[in-house]
Amino acid sequence: MNTKLALKAGAAALALMMAAGCSTIGQAEFNALSAKVDRAAADASSAKSAADAASAASSAASQKADAAQSTANQALNAANQSQACCDATNEKIDRMFKRSQAK
Repeated sequence: MNTKLALKAGAAALALMMAAGCSTIGQAEFNALSAKVDRAAADASSAKSAADAASAASSAASQKADAAQSTANQALNAANQSQACCDATNEKIDRMFKRSQAK
């Protein structure tokens, strides 16, 4: 048990020393790291702006596609009504022709 405790204490001490050693960076390194973080934040902000613009364009395109589909549906409805009228007119002409032949 004492060996395990000693190993755990040694590992903890080693981790503490490594962490303490890593925390002593110079001002120049800190400034360079800070500049990288600032650039990354600016890049992320730019990417978010581009994504927002793309989303807005996509939404506008979707609305235009919906309007075009509505217009196409109206045109199809009008064409179907015209075809029905044409069919009815042809029926009338056929009946009139058959009546005139029957006389």
